[in-house]
Amino acid sequence: MTDATSTQRESEESSDRATVLDVEGLSHSFGEVDVFSDLSFSVASGSVTALVGPNGSGKTTLLRAVLGLTPPDDGRVRLTAGDRSGRDVGYLPQNPDFRSAFTVEETLQFYADLLDREVDVSAIVDRVGLGEASDRRVDALSGGMRRLLGIGQAILGEPSVVVLDEPTGDLDPRMTEYIFEVARDLADDGMAVVVATHNLAGAETADTVLLLDRGDVVADGSPDDFAARTGAESFREAFLSLTAADDDRDSPAISASADGGQR
Repeated sequence: MTDATSTQRESEESSDRATVLDVEGLSHSFGEVDVFSDLSFSVASGSVTALVGPNGSGKTTLLRAVLGLTPPDDGRVRLTAGDRSGRDVGYLPQNPDFRSAFTVEETLQFYADLLDREVDVSAIVDRVGLGEASDRRVDALSGGMRRLLGIGQAILGEPSVVVLDEPTGDLDPRMTEYIFEVARDLADDGMAVVVATHNLAGAETADTVLLLDRGDVVADGSPDDFAARTGAESFREAFLSLTAADDDRDSPAISASADGGQR
């Protein structure tokens, strides 16, 4: 396939994707510390969007504002189901917590029973790669398996948007790679996946990257766009160039406070 043909196909695929998350003029502060100000971006169905940025840049706070868990000071968030008939949004927090005595399947069945539609729990278990562990108790799961269980919970009811907050923190490279593969599979099934991550190799697999720093989206586009913009040889080098420390960067104490004590 020629480069021109590939570019044309990607453009056609992009034009077919409906916007399912639209953020306009979002602002939030903790006291006198601005976390972010006048942020605007959109997310399309069938895509993976990676939200990256230094510690304390406000990624978790932004996700919570998008989800309605932390009311922003200003701005608007619009979620639309598009052609999907399920719930609007699913969410995996940084540290998911489940009943330790429940099995994988019992855990997902518990949450499925809260929905107003039939859910094939066994299919969800298989979908996130936990089929062989469906009868294993939560307290016997590895850290990676707990994250996969959390993704399973997040996609119950086929949401239009799935938000994953640091789903690969402290995981080994193979599990990290697998979780980003799961995210890609969900997007290929039509969901819009938003992933906040410090893992640049994982972010590089996304369709779109939003770089949040100093209260603003300082760059957005494909990983290749980042490299082209900075003249860097890799996405990682581009990230480091765009987030280079300077004298104006907030102190670690202020940065931690601005992100609610979370990365």
